[in-house]
Amino acid sequence: MAAVGEMIRANRAEGPATILAIGTAVPPNCHYQDEFPDYYFRVTNCEHMTDLKEKFKRICEKTAIKKRYTYLNEELLKEHPSIATFDGPSFNERQEIVIEETPRLAKEAAIKAIKEWGQSKFQITHLIFSSTSGIDMPGCDYQLTKLLGLNPSVNRIMIYQQGCYAGGTALRVAKDVAENNKGARVLLVCSEITAIFFRGPSEHHMDSLVGQACSATVLQH
Repeated sequence: MAAVGEMIRANRAEGPATILAIGTAVPPNCHYQDEFPDYYFRVTNCEHMTDLKEKFKRICEKTAIKKRYTYLNEELLKEHPSIATFDGPSFNERQEIVIEETPRLAKEAAIKAIKEWGQSKFQITHLIFSSTSGIDMPGCDYQLTKLLGLNPSVNRIMIYQQGCYAGGTALRVAKDVAENNKGARVLLVCSEITAIFFRGPSEHHMDSLVGQACSATVLQH
């Protein structure tokens, strides 16, 4: 047992985990919150729901959100009209979008972080990827490894379906990995485009309307 303990201690890093660089990225389409109700009801072909639109405007005003970034735009919604309905059969279309775009957004942020770090990407020993979007096999972690050209032997951990506390969970895992593997260099990525949650309005589901005002996007307060 003493020998095992010595081996464990020998493999541990000296000191606590440290954040060496941070990179961020957002989807390409920006909408100001005070203009979003007009946009939302137009792209979902629901401008005739004038009373519901007025309710949505009041909800948006109460969120204290200034602007939002989205991946979905009018062109994409015209190509995939079922996404803009409340309950249309659109899961497969959404899944195809998020599987492809979630790693791409992650790549943008990761490149910025690696540049700020100033070291070779081949020094990265572990990749931790967290997302609620685009569950697939092989997952976003594998796709990001290819997009960045990382060493194929990098240790990968994929964290799916953690919701709003995904960032905290991923940081905890990264801390454990860094502190228990001497010399580890951990790339931690949280990427969401949440196109999976966008849907048209319904007069009978106010909870969904609140969700469209507060989520389904990257938000800035």
